[in-house]
Amino acid sequence: MNSPPETPSPADRPVITDADLLAAHINGDPHAFSEIVKRHRDRMWAVALRTLGDPDEAADAVQDAFVSAYRKAGSFRGEAAVTTWLHRIVVNACLDRMRRKSVRPVADDELIEAAERDVQLPDQTLEREVSMEVSAALKLLPADQRAALVLVDMMGYSVDDAAQVLQVPSGTVKSRCARGRAKLAPILSHLRNRTDLSRVSSAKGAELRDG
Repeated sequence: MNSPPETPSPADRPVITDADLLAAHINGDPHAFSEIVKRHRDRMWAVALRTLGDPDEAADAVQDAFVSAYRKAGSFRGEAAVTTWLHRIVVNACLDRMRRKSVRPVADDELIEAAERDVQLPDQTLEREVSMEVSAALKLLPADQRAALVLVDMMGYSVDDAAQVLQVPSGTVKSRCARGRAKLAPILSHLRNRTDLSRVSSAKGAELRDG
């Protein structure tokens, strides 16, 4: 008597990559792009929120970006990772919004609630205050410097990866970050004695990025 075939365990099943899903979407799979959105929407939201500093604007930018990615999937050539391609679209959507209109001020409690929605940090009261002040200070920077700092200092991307997202040379990213940090330093200098600012900004970003 033959034994019934064994059902492969989840660990034995082939991993479906982002590139596989995008290819399936291009070939007409009605569910593939939804899986891409499910995998990456939290990371895209984090980038948009940090860049725009406004939950409503960030949500609209992410929605615009995913609609654009859905429509332009056929233009993906595989020269960069799907996540890099998505980040590029989201950052561009944010920059377009920043150029078109002035983002309205956001209430402190609203920004905190949105920023802390998915990741709880230790010492929440102090770090929420720091996160709020950093977000407010970022709004004072030009769009190109803000985008570079969000990717490198807050989301934890390498300079080279940020350069791919922004489609500029690595040296340009370094320069934008340096100028942005120089402008932020006097504004945020009072935070140095209150907490480790780099831990507040990049720890959450690394967790969201590495998921």
